[in-house]
Amino acid sequence: MSKIITLSEAASIALHGMVLIAKTEQKLNVNQISEMIDSSRHHVAKVFQRLAKENFVASNRGPSGGFVMKKDPKDISLLELYEVIEGPVEVQGCPGSKERCPFNKCLMGDLAAALACEFRDFLNRQTLADYV
Repeated sequence: MSKIITLSEAASIALHGMVLIAKTEQKLNVNQISEMIDSSRHHVAKVFQRLAKENFVASNRGPSGGFVMKKDPKDISLLELYEVIEGPVEVQGCPGSKERCPFNKCLMGDLAAALACEFRDFLNRQTLADYV
């Protein structure tokens, strides 16, 4: 059975990992985050490298290193995090991404566009602070 909305592993790592960091007063390192969210250490490192580059977290190397928040959790929407990893949420008219349709009316109506808008708006309304 196909899924209506899917969340890539990278986006899931970004969202879940950032909530974990926002919830703690101490630094969390790649090993700790990967263990808590049951993801590959390498993949967590890659995602958090991107989040650090975009100034969501600060990172320190070494035995006492890890990640800490650079912004207040109330100022970070889930949409921002999602789009750093996946790019902007696209609202398309045709769920099949076709330029031409053999019918006068789409078989799916505006369902694809409505779902994409609802997904985008939901993520935009949620901040990290909502999960702390």
